Amino acid sequence: MIGYLTPNYPLVAAFRSLPLHRTRASNRVTSRIFKMAPKLSDYFTDGDIVASKGDLDRPISGLAMDSRRVMPGNLFFALPGRRADGNSFIDEAINRGAVAIVAERIPSGTAARVTYVQVADARRALAQVSQRFFNFPDKSLDLVGVTGTNGKTTVTNLIKHLLSTTAQRVGVIGTVNYDLGARVVPSYRTTPESLELYGMLAQMRDAGCRQAAMEVSSHGLDQQRVLGMQFGVAVFTNLTRDHLDYHKTMEAYFAVKSRMFTGAAGAAPKAAAINLDDPYGRQLAAAIPAHVRLVTFGEAPEATVRAENVRLNFKNTQLRLVWPEGALEIESPFIGRYNVSNLLAAFAACYALGRDPQVIMARLKSFPGVPGRMERIEEDQPYNVLVDYAHTDDALRNALGMLRAITPGRLLVVFGCGGNRDRSKRPLMTAAVQEFADFAWATADNPRSEALAQIFTDMQAGVGQPGRISFVEDRRRAISLALDAAREGDCLLIAGKGHETYQEFADTIVPFDDRQVVRELIAIKKIKTV
Repeated sequence: MIGYLTPNYPLVAAFRSLPLHRTRASNRVTSRIFKMAPKLSDYFTDGDIVASKGDLDRPISGLAMDSRRVMPGNLFFALPGRRADGNSFIDEAINRGAVAIVAERIPSGTAARVTYVQVADARRALAQVSQRFFNFPDKSLDLVGVTGTNGKTTVTNLIKHLLSTTAQRVGVIGTVNYDLGARVVPSYRTTPESLELYGMLAQMRDAGCRQAAMEVSSHGLDQQRVLGMQFGVAVFTNLTRDHLDYHKTMEAYFAVKSRMFTGAAGAAPKAAAINLDDPYGRQLAAAIPAHVRLVTFGEAPEATVRAENVRLNFKNTQLRLVWPEGALEIESPFIGRYNVSNLLAAFAACYALGRDPQVIMARLKSFPGVPGRMERIEEDQPYNVLVDYAHTDDALRNALGMLRAITPGRLLVVFGCGGNRDRSKRPLMTAAVQEFADFAWATADNPRSEALAQIFTDMQAGVGQPGRISFVEDRRRAISLALDAAREGDCLLIAGKGHETYQEFADTIVPFDDRQVVRELIAIKKIKTV
């Protein structure tokens, strides 16, 4: 949380200097600070509390959910987890200065100087208290939440670009970075915990942002990270096989996504933008509450916002954009039919917010693209090299199908499958690559703590043409071999990591950026041929 949320340092310092047992008259400045401090009771209603022990009117300096980040005066939330139980860290939090604890059970041994609050659901309480602590920042912003398996990053970044003006900055929370209005910080998680989310939205509000776009992952929805958040528009891009190691079935996966649109996540959005070209999108559109404005998008003729006469080529895409009040011929810098869907999603969200289509679409030509999303690497090489985040069989099939149609030469692919993730999608990804690629190099992605040999074994179950794929453990070596094989007119897609600048192994994380590696290798190979 360091670098993302800024503590109230004067208040923290006041708690730090306060003796455990008062033996002298209180400092006048410290007393004034404590009078201004928020009180624990300000953030709970009677219905929130199952039981309590200690003074509920005591001042607090802030909120924390990680015992290592606790500062003096903090209210600590002991969250249940898949790997560790927050109750195990209560003593550490108290030792670091926590004055109050929120948990799903009050421990048998309690500290006299600490207040304990028992709640039915600690994650729910964290979201509710965070929203109140930061004074409902979501209600001060036109907040667009984008969910779906693929396209979230492209859509949120495009929404930001279309809504931004020289006088108005738009915030973003997503996979690539967090733009908080006054500063941009690196992203560490697509959808952070509710405490961080509300804190970041508050920073956007205080920096003068009036709109924000955020990616909403299925994990974020399931773990109540966006509980109670008021979205001006909720966007559904698509649903394909991913995260089944977590959700187990597509039905459960879809049910979690649906919460964002139906009010099951605590607050229904004001408007919903739904992809009618996706079968799950059609199912979701039929379930949208009557009081939520529905804007559908797609190439389907009944979509509210639709694309007609789509013309795809390698440099851009041309289409006719149609909405109820008008139509516009546009040239998009995106390539590929799935990016037509991403463009429609972003336009539908802006349209649902009431923005002028003519004004926002004029900004499309200046869109710089999204790092690691079909990003072209240009180093004066006679072939094309693209880096993309595609890491599911559906995303690979979409990307490769598009490139196959517009590539005059051979289509080459470097790809891998992440460790400690859904093993069932590995043969499907390999099969998707073999369906379109002339040759592929399967290699390491982020193995994490899983043996690369096991990952390769799973991937090999999808091999139908063994003569058109090679398994290379070292990712840099695989990229080098692919560059050696590429000829004029060919297209090389390096898939899976996209914008990531690291590679994750069992006990370490090492720097690794596909884009930088490609540039370095091309430069080295040019020197060798001189």
